[in-house]
Amino acid sequence: MSNEPLVLTEKDARGVVRLTLNRPAAFNSLSEAMLEALQTTLDRIAADETARAVVIAGAGKAFCAGHDLKEMRAEPSQGYYERLFAQCGRMMMTIQRLPVPVVARVHGIATAAGCQLVAMCDLAVAASDARFAVSGVNLGLFCSTPSVALSRNLSRKFAFEMLVTGDFIGAAEAREKGLVNRVVPVGELDAEIDKLLERIVHKPRAAIAMGKQLFYRQLEHGIEGAYDDATKTMACNMMDEGALEGVQAFIDKRPPNWR
Repeated sequence: MSNEPLVLTEKDARGVVRLTLNRPAAFNSLSEAMLEALQTTLDRIAADETARAVVIAGAGKAFCAGHDLKEMRAEPSQGYYERLFAQCGRMMMTIQRLPVPVVARVHGIATAAGCQLVAMCDLAVAASDARFAVSGVNLGLFCSTPSVALSRNLSRKFAFEMLVTGDFIGAAEAREKGLVNRVVPVGELDAEIDKLLERIVHKPRAAIAMGKQLFYRQLEHGIEGAYDDATKTMACNMMDEGALEGVQAFIDKRPPNWR
C-alpha cells in the first residue's frame, strides 16, 4: 500500500487545478477510496472561488481503466453494487455541476467508467495513441452507467455499437465521433491543454459558470423550455458586472477591464 494520496492536486497562478488519479499500478481504477478522494477534492474545488478550470489526468501508463473489478467481486450483493454505482454517479455529476470547465487529459486507455469519466468532463484532449472502450459487455456486464454519459456525447447508434461490442476505438475516431475535442502527440498533450485553457481562464468566471449550468440544463428540456431557460439565464448574465463591462468596452473600442 502506498502512502501517497489517491488524487494528487496542484493549482497554478491562473487558478487551474490539476487533479492526477494516482493508482498507476492499477491503471487508476476507480476504487471506492478513489471515488471518495475525487468527491472530496471536487467538493473543495466547487467552494473555491479562485478556481478557474480543472484538468483531470492519470498517473502512469493509462488515464483510467474504470471500476476496480477485484474490489467489486469481493462483496457480491445487489445493495453493495447499488451503493457503489450511486457513489460513482454522484462524483460524475459533481464534475458537471462544477462552476468551472473540466478538461480530461487522456493518454493510454480510458475504459468503462474511465471512458464515462472522459465523457462527463466538459472538454477532452487526447494523446494520439489513446484508446477508448466501454468493454463491460465482454465480461457479461453491460456498461449501463457509462451509457448515460456516452449517449450524451456520441450519436445513439455509435454509442450503442460501442456498448454492445465492447470494442476499442482510437483517438482519431473518438474525436470524429465527438468524445474528445483535440488529438495531439503524447509529448504535446500538456501544451495543447494549456493553449485551450488560455482561451478560457481569462473570461469572466460568472459568465462561464452560468453558461455551463445552462448548457447542461437545457439539454434535458424540450426546445421551448430550453429557450425559456436560456432567455432568463442570458438576461441574468447581462446584468452581471463582467458582461456590462464587456459590452461597454466593445462600444468604447477598448479591451475589457475584468476584475
